[in-house]
Amino acid sequence: MSERYILNEVASEKKLQRMAMEIAEQNFNVPELTLIGIRENGIYIADAIAGYLSSRYNGKVTVLQLTMDKKKPSAITLSATNDFAESTIILIDDVANSGRTMLYALQPLLASYPAKIQTLALVERMHKQFPIALDYRGLCVSTAANEYIVVNVQEGKIMGATLHTQ
Repeated sequence: MSERYILNEVASEKKLQRMAMEIAEQNFNVPELTLIGIRENGIYIADAIAGYLSSRYNGKVTVLQLTMDKKKPSAITLSATNDFAESTIILIDDVANSGRTMLYALQPLLASYPAKIQTLALVERMHKQFPIALDYRGLCVSTAANEYIVVNVQEGKIMGATLHTQ
């Protein structure tokens, strides 16, 4: 098994800042954004994006955590209940691979009739099996079927991403 860095800490930071700027530009007239980070690493990305939005976006920003078993996503929970009717939701994960995780994570969000749902991932792999398109991506990587990507987080800070070959 081999491993190589595809994003270091500095590059990850720049990608997160750029995505926050894109979010602020695309949602400049939206009064409220709800960033929903998919547990494990998606919540850290959501927190980082929220921090960058504080100086770029004038509306209210709420960060929630979505918890689910990514392999068998039958039980999906949010860290708090919200009325999303007037909110734009940005669903956030660390790596978008097949689209499966985001597709299942959307189900409970749709039940509350949000104004809009957007998607974001720090790294996108080009192996979509489900019809999920990302609105914001930090890095898009073409990989082989025997490769996978890990976003490295230490004490809540994004340290980069590595490409692993099995």
